Amino acid sequence: MLKPAPGHFFGNFLRPGFAFLAGMVMLAILAAPIGTLEAKDKISITDNTGRELNIPSQVDRVICSGSGCLRLLTYIQAHDRIVGVDSMEKRDSGINPRPYALANPQFKDYPLFGEFRGHDSPELIAGLDPQPQVIFKVNPDSGPNPDQLQDKTGIPVISLYYGNLTHARDDLDDSLLLMGRVMDEEERAWEVIEYFDDLEEDLRSRTRDIPEQDRPTCYIGGMAHRGPHGFQSTEPSYAPFEFLHARNVADELNTEDKKMDHATVSKEKIMVWDPEIIFIDTSTMQLDRGANARDQLQNDPAYRHLSAVDEGRVYGVFPYNYYTQNFETIFANAYYIGSVLYPERFQDIDPMRKAEEISVFLNEDKAFEKMNRQFDGMGFSRIDLE
Repeated sequence: MLKPAPGHFFGNFLRPGFAFLAGMVMLAILAAPIGTLEAKDKISITDNTGRELNIPSQVDRVICSGSGCLRLLTYIQAHDRIVGVDSMEKRDSGINPRPYALANPQFKDYPLFGEFRGHDSPELIAGLDPQPQVIFKVNPDSGPNPDQLQDKTGIPVISLYYGNLTHARDDLDDSLLLMGRVMDEEERAWEVIEYFDDLEEDLRSRTRDIPEQDRPTCYIGGMAHRGPHGFQSTEPSYAPFEFLHARNVADELNTEDKKMDHATVSKEKIMVWDPEIIFIDTSTMQLDRGANARDQLQNDPAYRHLSAVDEGRVYGVFPYNYYTQNFETIFANAYYIGSVLYPERFQDIDPMRKAEEISVFLNEDKAFEKMNRQFDGMGFSRIDLE
């Protein structure tokens, strides 16, 4: 039998009187109020809406409610701790332009806890086994509000604002960091934030010194917005155009006080703008024949007079606004658009390879080749309208 080292607990235990002292300490621990011990297993946080919450200090089981919530959790590499999904992850429509989900097909096999866009079911949540320790809820105004959901389930509900890569970047960063803190993945959250910073700076640095007269005017049509739309659907604050210092003809719809995330413009306005280069968001191809942007450009006599259509300067990019913004797609599109607008500045970039590189960093697997097959190869290609 090994002899306890001097000063070791068991060595001390053999000393006269120490057994009595140790026994008293154990009695004191056992007599401590349960709440005091439980408090040590809790931490206090303030969510993005200012609500103060007490949550477990170690979170191993979560669910993500609302558009894009599970995407953010995937980015910080904590998606293996979900215990359920909303109805968006269970869909099997054949069209899925969400890289985080394409890279993680196992999501569809998890139990259902509610409808998409935050319409959670307290009854379904109560039936989850195991139970989540916390609920992340993006866009807290959708579905049951956080306090109602928390009261009905007894589970802390952490409210987040999704944000974007341009005028609401602080909201995005704050949400990633709060998720990181709750899931003990703060270092990874910072890595994602810095990765976005580096990508944006790379895009901006490649193009910021190009003279105004050497920047072709451009327009993106067929933008998704709570579903697919035709050619008149655009985005005046389209992030890839902003990162590339591109001359987005729809930018004139913005004001100093308000940046527009979406706009439906008249056909006459597009004809007046007559952009030199046109991009089509391929989400539009989910519409029936004749209603999607490609068919409209092909068949509408008015659009045939656009110089970009007449001269074959129409290109396809991937849907980025699908169950809100897919940030990897925004950056991937930006590199492709840069290669079209300023080919000499992007000679070192293979857009598809860059897109997959971004997906692997954020989602731990490739996604864009899979996505492109869903859209008949229209992504990152010139669209033939003849």
